Amino acid sequence: MVKRRYSTTGDLEWLEEDAEVFTHVNDSTDEEDASYQPKAKLSKGKNTGSKRKANQMTKDASEEASNSSNTHQTVLPHEIHPKSLHTVQSSPAMRLSLLKWYRGVHDARGMPWRKPYDPLLGRADRAQRAYEVWISEIMLQQTQVVTVIPYYNRWIEKFPTICHLAAATLDEVNAIWKGLGYYSRARRLLEGAQKAVKDFSGRLPDNAKDLESHIPGIGRYSAGAISSIAYGERVPVLDGNVHRLLSRVLALHANPKAKGTLDILWAAAAAMVESQDHTPLIQDGNQPQYAGDINQALIELGSTVCKVRDPDCGSCPLQSWCSAFRISGTSDKQTPSTLTDIEDLCRVCEPFAEFEGVTSYPLKAERKKAREELDIVNVIEWRSLIHPESRHFLMVRRPAGGLLAGLYEFPSSVNVAKDLDQDSQSKLPNWFCSQLLEGDPPLITQVQNVGEVLHVFSHIRKTYRVQWAVLEGSEDSPPPLLMSRVAEPPMKKPKSRKSAQSGNSFTNPHDPTSAVWVPLEEVANTNMGTGVVKIWALTKKLWEEKTTG
Repeated sequence: MVKRRYSTTGDLEWLEEDAEVFTHVNDSTDEEDASYQPKAKLSKGKNTGSKRKANQMTKDASEEASNSSNTHQTVLPHEIHPKSLHTVQSSPAMRLSLLKWYRGVHDARGMPWRKPYDPLLGRADRAQRAYEVWISEIMLQQTQVVTVIPYYNRWIEKFPTICHLAAATLDEVNAIWKGLGYYSRARRLLEGAQKAVKDFSGRLPDNAKDLESHIPGIGRYSAGAISSIAYGERVPVLDGNVHRLLSRVLALHANPKAKGTLDILWAAAAAMVESQDHTPLIQDGNQPQYAGDINQALIELGSTVCKVRDPDCGSCPLQSWCSAFRISGTSDKQTPSTLTDIEDLCRVCEPFAEFEGVTSYPLKAERKKAREELDIVNVIEWRSLIHPESRHFLMVRRPAGGLLAGLYEFPSSVNVAKDLDQDSQSKLPNWFCSQLLEGDPPLITQVQNVGEVLHVFSHIRKTYRVQWAVLEGSEDSPPPLLMSRVAEPPMKKPKSRKSAQSGNSFTNPHDPTSAVWVPLEEVANTNMGTGVVKIWALTKKLWEEKTTG
């Protein structure tokens, strides 16, 4: 399955903070290409010996170029080549072939947000299209199309316009988003809608500059997609799919996160949508070439044809202009090039450890290893001695910002030492009750280990060690909750704790709604992340096995 990758620039930063990794993400080949992480280390291709060799070859080639600027040389493109190799030379012909291909596939995947561009739409209708494109683009970030379609349809049914979204609560938004992951996206959509209603008369700005400057969560890629598809503005896009596609077209084997690399790729993407005379409309006979169609075609081509593994080069409409394909088809992997002087040499590409054809592009960057953390999760249940069938569970709402913002979870001690002893762990339910409940806490009749749940975020590998505690009381309803709480339990932490952003259940002590008793039958419907869903399923399984046993 194919999913939309992150933008390579501003759209990424706000996603990283709560990027959960799910099964429906992992089975996509694009996950392997998740190379746009800050401070990424280059792959094995960047070694001292290869670099020294490349530097010497550059020096030799430069000396030859200065001696004879018209000498025709055969060079290895991944070691010595002109920087002009990384520019789009034939954009009109490439657009023509690309759009001809796109007209045959644009409806193939049944995406409800993909509609033909209509230049006759009025201002209000264009703004509505911008809203629809915005929702789809944010949902598609690091999520498969097939997964997004039902979520998009439910979203539009619940929030048909940006004004409906702006009037919603975070709980309502999270309820529609539940299970899609990367929950800060939902919060940013709500904040963006409220900003548009407050400052832009209920419409998203009609140009990429203002979209990126004023609407929360919109970076350069999203701004370009929305403004080109909905408003027809001639601005480029560069998501992960287009990044990979253009890296191959230009045979660019450079650090994918480096500014020099991104500058080259953004320039190439711009060349694909901009007309040479800067006119707003490019004509192909009687067929207009709209910027939104060009951008969507590039994204679709990268998603479905120019894939990370096993690209279908035979069906690619840009094959004739693809330098990676041409180089891969050369028996000695060499291509002729004329070097004029040292200033014409490419200085961004890295040498290969091993050349593997088209899939050698773009350069892979090693993702930073996720840090390991252990959380103690306390599923605290209250039962009435008068009505034993009345069962409630204590849940807390996470802060409005940061990891899994605004979602509910069970009281937890975050990032504890891995050698935490059983006695300290078993005292946690009492501690949480003393901090969250008024008066003397009810009697805890049992504390039982449930098991462990592994849950992986983009930057944290969490192990949730779960225990189930049961409180009993003679009242009809659970004990009342306190209105304030302490920061976190006095628990032994790892020596080097890096979890400033990983969060804790009690980092917002002044929110009176952050702790609630939830009836048994309503827990599964609470807005909670996938990790908490796993915890709840494991706990239920334990007592169900005890009941049947």
